[in-house]
Amino acid sequence: MAFWWPLLVLGFAYALCRFLLMLIPPNVPSIDVDASDVLDDGKAKENCFIYIPSRGRTLEKVQCYEPATMKYLGYFPALKPDEVRERVAQARKAQKIWARSSFKQRRQFLRILLKYIIEHQELICEISSRDTGKTMVDASLGEIMTTCEKITWLLSEGERWLKPEYRSSGWSMLHKTAKVEFHPLGVIGAIVSWNYPFHNIFNPMLAAVFSGNGVVIKVSEHASWSGCFYLRIIQAALVAVGAPDNLVDVITGFAETGEALVSSVDKVIFVGSPGVGKTIMRNASDTLIPVTLELGGKDAFIVCEDVDVSHVAQIAVRAALQSSGQNCAGAERFYVHRGIYSKFVAEVVRIVKSVSAGPPLSGKYDMGAICMQEHSEKLQNLVNDAMDKGAELACRGSFGNLGGDAVDQFFPPTVLVNVDHTMQLMQEEAFGPILPIMKFSSDEEVVKLANDSRYGLGCAVFSGSKRRAKEIASQIHCGMAAINDFASNYMCQSLPFGGVKDSGFGRFAGVEGLRACCLMKSVVEDRWWPFIKTKIPKPIQYPVAENGFEFQEYLVEALYGMNVWDRLRALINVLKMLTEQNTIPSSSSSSMKRRSD
Repeated sequence: MAFWWPLLVLGFAYALCRFLLMLIPPNVPSIDVDASDVLDDGKAKENCFIYIPSRGRTLEKVQCYEPATMKYLGYFPALKPDEVRERVAQARKAQKIWARSSFKQRRQFLRILLKYIIEHQELICEISSRDTGKTMVDASLGEIMTTCEKITWLLSEGERWLKPEYRSSGWSMLHKTAKVEFHPLGVIGAIVSWNYPFHNIFNPMLAAVFSGNGVVIKVSEHASWSGCFYLRIIQAALVAVGAPDNLVDVITGFAETGEALVSSVDKVIFVGSPGVGKTIMRNASDTLIPVTLELGGKDAFIVCEDVDVSHVAQIAVRAALQSSGQNCAGAERFYVHRGIYSKFVAEVVRIVKSVSAGPPLSGKYDMGAICMQEHSEKLQNLVNDAMDKGAELACRGSFGNLGGDAVDQFFPPTVLVNVDHTMQLMQEEAFGPILPIMKFSSDEEVVKLANDSRYGLGCAVFSGSKRRAKEIASQIHCGMAAINDFASNYMCQSLPFGGVKDSGFGRFAGVEGLRACCLMKSVVEDRWWPFIKTKIPKPIQYPVAENGFEFQEYLVEALYGMNVWDRLRALINVLKMLTEQNTIPSSSSSSMKRRSD
């Protein structure tokens, strides 16, 4: 006891000091970001007219408007290939300086961003809402919480996973140390989607910058207005920590802009559709750069008969209607056990009937607008195809007061029953607020149904038996699974995010996503340098001795033999051969003479 008592006192004192240090707020400077030109103060502005999108595309400008009101927001240039290459070149110069930055400096950059986000949640969410039509609550869930969680994880664990990682050196290299070093790749190129404009910029940027890279992000033409404002936040935080100019950049444009970015950077992260993802792969093959592709999903939401129906129904509706269903990890196929099917559908219908859709900043609406022009028409076509093939419309939510010019940008939350896999709605990614609910009778059947998809991003399985839910989830071919929850994987930022099949490959988020921004270099060095060095054994030195292969046979058995006696016997033979070789200095010349004969 006399020995342990001092250790206990020291341990308690250490824990107390750590706790007291946690109470001291970190010294994090505030940054000032000009938002005067993006605030909607209700006053009439000269350019605030109703925008009528053209059917074609004006390739010189990216026109921006509010999907929920059709109010015009302005335009941004569609950058030409030469302009893109110049932006990347500037980022590359800045990255060479930033690569030498300390983790302390990088963490301070993250803390400044975190402080600004927390203090300006309403501003960030309002800008996202205006540019994409989502509600403030949806923006908070998908933009603010996810980004804050990623920053917090990087602050806590980022440096640990980027430090050299020591590995086993193996039997033959016991005198060596083996490690993996993680070096910046250079300039990361990200081409991101419009559905979460704030997080989709910050997600690749945070991993790239923290791992010592520069990053150039091509934002969607459907969310360029917000993306260019969010860049100001990043730039202000970089200035505050003394980072070089142009380390992070946001560019606007169309396909030509994205193609130029792919051909100029050292790695590409893409979030979008399978079709565009395949084009990016082809373009990236010209320079043989790595790519990470997140291409959407058709996630299965499985409900077994032993669940709390009212509890799971609430989760199901959120899983389908979050951000008006424009969620890559959203639930798109609902499989409910036959024993509770009617009860589950009735509960979902009750909830959905209470949901109203409307302009998110002009009243209390549960759901906002559809961001992309003409997407509502696609959603209705999917519903029509399902009903033509036997599906029934169980219910639809309601609309609020929509402006006449914006009516096509909204789609009511919709519940369909008696659906099956012959319907396009159960095969194509809908990306909208539709709940198609299908019956199943056994666990084997629902696994088969869930795997009957060209997508494989994630799944959610609900059962009163956790063991049963885990067993079902383990058989579904996808990149992520949530047990008795929906999409909780992404809030665990230590986990990788990504899928299989047409959902893409590679991972962002987590340790895997952070290290994917790095050149992983294997390094081997002498453990006891300069006392023990690598020396080629005499029998296999050039010119190779006559018994060189025999020596190798004994050496292999000494290192990897099946039992200790075989190893010892082989080791004795190895030592014997080495001793004989050292006592016969003329062995080399004998070997040469043998060969000449």
